Amino acid sequence: METKEKKPLSAILKEYGLITAAIALLDIGVYFFKFTNNFSFGGVTGISIVLARAFGGVASNYNLIINMALLVLGFIFLGKSFGLKTVYASVLSSVVISLMDKFIGLSEPLTQQPVLELIFAILLPALSAAILFNINASGGGTDIIAMIVKKYTHFSIGWALFFIDFIIVVISCFVFDIQTGLFSLTGLLAKTLVIDDVIENINKCKSFTIVCENPEPICDYIINELHRSATTYTANGAFSHQPKTVIMTVMKRGQAVQLRKFVKEHEPSSFITIYNSSEIIGKGFRGLN
Repeated sequence: METKEKKPLSAILKEYGLITAAIALLDIGVYFFKFTNNFSFGGVTGISIVLARAFGGVASNYNLIINMALLVLGFIFLGKSFGLKTVYASVLSSVVISLMDKFIGLSEPLTQQPVLELIFAILLPALSAAILFNINASGGGTDIIAMIVKKYTHFSIGWALFFIDFIIVVISCFVFDIQTGLFSLTGLLAKTLVIDDVIENINKCKSFTIVCENPEPICDYIINELHRSATTYTANGAFSHQPKTVIMTVMKRGQAVQLRKFVKEHEPSSFITIYNSSEIIGKGFRGLN
């Protein structure tokens, strides 16, 4: 039976460093732009804003209480599948927002431009969510509800999250006013698009198809200098009927610039096709799981 390969300490530290940075972006977006404008799209922060307006109190306190309650539900209903990274992210986010409220105490918007603040309220949490999803983590909150719904029903996580967030937005129309509700609905729709776009750009790689007569220098450069691999096969030119070698390889964008420069300088007669790819699965990139 195969045993799961243990991650090195450096990889673990890198993951938790990314989670911490992502939570910092999330909390800045939530505290400085969502809370002060009553933008109630998405997650526990949206619920907290609605509850603070309906029953009084501070949104950050509701956020902390709800997140802790959802963590307990996660342990009860999800068991071992409830990841340590989600627990870390959820606790860190709740604590940081509470500390911001205690030491900063912001009670009104930073500017008089609600559209500008809506943009930041969308971008910062969406960027945070994209970073977390990209390393198979989540910020907890309503993600936990969605995971429970998926386990016990036929709904997908995506639909469950959208349904929960949409209900919050509808309630905000009655608790606040129609303008705030429409801003929140705009934020909900835009957040989904931004998350998808950011994830795609984070994972974007360059795929090369190089047709050449002398593949050895190019393959050596790919393997020894760029520390990537390649696949080669023999083909024939349709016009010249001469044998050619086709090299197929994939690499990060910075490495792609180096490879393109090398081929241009050392094998200028090569024919190169370069195209973008946002989902590469395999050794050296993303795992199958």
